[in-house]
Amino acid sequence: MIALIQRVTQAQVRVGTRVTGEIGPGLLALVCAERGDSEAVADKLVAKVLGYRVFGDAAGKMNLPLSNIDGAGRAGALLLVSQFTLAADTDSGLRPSFTPAAPPEDGRRLFDYFVAAARARHPLVETGEFGAEMQVSLVNDGPVTFWLRARN
Repeated sequence: MIALIQRVTQAQVRVGTRVTGEIGPGLLALVCAERGDSEAVADKLVAKVLGYRVFGDAAGKMNLPLSNIDGAGRAGALLLVSQFTLAADTDSGLRPSFTPAAPPEDGRRLFDYFVAAARARHPLVETGEFGAEMQVSLVNDGPVTFWLRARN
């Protein structure tokens, strides 16, 4: 599984005119399941996303995870958005191949599992809508963006 995480001051996802998820300071994570991924892989990636130290400590160094974004124990919010295009094979030609991405039914199952696992471990989790045409807006803080991957 892949997650592209971005440290944000705010982020929102819409489906049409409906807001499906909205956060203040925290992380926006675009999440993709790849062929052969499992719940165990999703658990690894959830742990990585929640534990990745991308927030500044008192010295301004990236030392704090989402659960402690201000050094005083305040948890940041997490906005999870499914994005199968992260698995694109772009090695040849001018058109991406999505063969590496999990089939839609597996992608949905693993994204739903990822969301449930994140909610079990973190108090502030919002989401987009799997398979929908979404509009995502964000204010990237830094900018700080990391590409994370977990595998079997």
